[in-house]
Formats: sequence, C-alpha cells, structure tokens
Amino acid sequence: MKTGITGGIGSGKSYVCQRLKARGIEVYDCDTAAKRLIRTSAEIRRQLTALIGLAAYDGQQLNKGVVAQFLLKSEESAKAIDAIVHPAVFSDFEQSGMQWMESAILYESGAWRLVDRVVVVTAPQEVRIRRVMQRDGISSDKVMQWMERQLPQQEVRLRADYEIINDGVADIDDQIEHLFKKMKI
Repeated sequence: MKTGITGGIGSGKSYVCQRLKARGIEVYDCDTAAKRLIRTSAEIRRQLTALIGLAAYDGQQLNKGVVAQFLLKSEESAKAIDAIVHPAVFSDFEQSGMQWMESAILYESGAWRLVDRVVVVTAPQEVRIRRVMQRDGISSDKVMQWMERQLPQQEVRLRADYEIINDGVADIDDQIEHLFKKMKI
C-alpha cells in the first residue's frame, strides 16, 4: 500500500521522514523531486519560460525570486505553475517504485489520488511559523503567505487517516511505532 505524508509548512514532515528513513523506509520527497525536475527537464523549462518569460531562468538555474513572485501574484498564476510541475512529479513518483510520498500539498495538488492512506504531521501554528522563519530566514508575514496557499491544518487532519504530532514535546519515534502497529507494518 502506498502512503502519503503531508502537513503544512513548518510542521516537521521532513523530520518525520528522516525518522522513517532510520527505520529503513525510503520516502519520495515531492518538493525535492520538483526542484530536480525544474532544473533538469527541458519540457518543464520550456513551459515555465513560456509562462513567466525568459527571466524564469538565469542561465541553467531557476530564478527562484522571479518564479516565487509570479507564483504569489495570483491564484491563477499558482495554478498555471502547478499545472506544469505537478504532473511531472506524479509521473516521476510512479516510476520511482517507492511506496511512501512526502508532499506538503498532497490534497491541493491531487497527489492524494496516488496513495492508499495519508499520515498528517501537525504542529501548533506558532511553532510552525518560528521553524520556517529560522530555517528560511524570512519574516512571519512571508511564512503566513505560504501558509495561506495551503489547506488549513484542521482540514488536512480531518481528511487524513493518521496523525503524528510534531510539537517539539511529543515523542516522534513512539508515534511512528504506534502508527506502524495501526498500519500493520
């Protein structure tokens, strides 16, 4: 059975995936795959350049500032980029043969259709904001902009099959052990 791991920005999905990897479970990271594909796929490069303009790339490198500005400009802009990148990531996941997928926007992107069950990683909003500010060196306003592009944590929690709480207090390894028992892994 394929399992999706999701949670809002700063929830600690990557940390949970590191703990899974320590247990021998490889997790396909949609974010990393998207970055790789944006960098290496001539087709994605062609489509993004047609959509955003030549400034989308600086030589062989994606111009992250230009793309982020375009992405945050409007819902239509975000959907246009997603329509280019998401299908490529989905295809790459299916070809990977991996059984676990990490995606911050599992539901928003439609990636939930590729998995049989979903684990959501949650954390209080103030913890998430602090983590992202420290990790990315950005303002709380910028973090909130990114959060607003994602489904509210409570809605994701209601859609998911399982929850791991990553508030900095609850023991992640104990929760993973409990999760494995529920999943019969």
